[in-house]
Amino acid sequence: MNDYDFMQHALALAKQGCGWTSPNPMVGAVVVKNGQVVGEGWHIYAQKTHAEVMAIATSGQHSQNATLYVTLEPCNHIGRTPPCTQAILNAGIKRVVVAMADPNPHVTGGGIAFLRYHGIDVVVGICEDQAMRLNECFVKYITTNRPFVILKCAATLDGRIATRSGDSKWVTGEPARRIVHETRHAVDAIMVGINTVKQDNPKLTTRLDSEGKDPLRIVLDTHLSIDRSCCMLHQDSNAKTLIFTCEDISESKIKEIECEHVQIIPVHVASDGLLDLNHVMDRLGKMRINSLLVEGGSRVITSCLKTGIVDKIMFFYAPKILGGDGIAMCSGNGVLTMNECQEVYDMQVQQVGVDILVEGYLRQKRCECLQGL
Repeated sequence: MNDYDFMQHALALAKQGCGWTSPNPMVGAVVVKNGQVVGEGWHIYAQKTHAEVMAIATSGQHSQNATLYVTLEPCNHIGRTPPCTQAILNAGIKRVVVAMADPNPHVTGGGIAFLRYHGIDVVVGICEDQAMRLNECFVKYITTNRPFVILKCAATLDGRIATRSGDSKWVTGEPARRIVHETRHAVDAIMVGINTVKQDNPKLTTRLDSEGKDPLRIVLDTHLSIDRSCCMLHQDSNAKTLIFTCEDISESKIKEIECEHVQIIPVHVASDGLLDLNHVMDRLGKMRINSLLVEGGSRVITSCLKTGIVDKIMFFYAPKILGGDGIAMCSGNGVLTMNECQEVYDMQVQQVGVDILVEGYLRQKRCECLQGL
């Protein structure tokens, strides 16, 4: 096995923290000596032991003169836990292989420089792209103070998300819906518009065979017209429900709905009369929401695309044709020419059961935190 193989092992370990580490990144680490793995670890929960420390602890005395593979630059600052760089020195590690530097602009390169200063051989950039993709939500948040936004939609082949009566259960099959619930577990928050709440009365919880966490539920409700009996306001869940509304809603109306598990936040209204999604993203960033899954409906999808807040799409297409005037994926006026369309980059297509999943990114971006290291 070589550096690539051992880093693949570390990345696989890191993925086990999916959904549990936010607002911290997912990190995996492997200690290797004489070509054999002698210790491993991953960041399990936020505020818990870091991956490097866990890997060193499981390797014991074998860490002396060993190589440490870690998916993210070891921290060199005191936060909720002591710096991992000192633990690496104390363990006698002689070589450290890092997939990617820490994208935090305040600490980038500090851990790497510290280790090199103390005579440790440091290699940076092994499986870099995979490491960045794994923590794309953390990278976006730590560099912009805004959440990474995933736009999910399920439609027929002719682009309809519901029939003209509003029936949408179910557009796609069970395997596709399972992926959606896995994504809900992975993200910090999920957002829909008030029309979706009125039409579907969704729970917006995570329902998996294995353990999963519920994301923060967010509703865009300009006029605060939500029905106080809807499921989202009476959910048996550890996650709260957050309602964004316009700033001129009366305090008395807010108090009628707000309770221990429901918070209402007034925000600016944009020129189109809808809530200003840029303001919403700024507020979510201040709440340390790293990632946001948008599940519609059509007006919310359109607003997100027009505002330019979407980073990634997940479009499911079912082998069905509505063949009429059902509810389209997007509503309102679109662009006038094909040249104005938003391009999708790094697109991947896979079959999920009988359905097709199209994933891709609406921005061509690459973290430059590794330059010069």
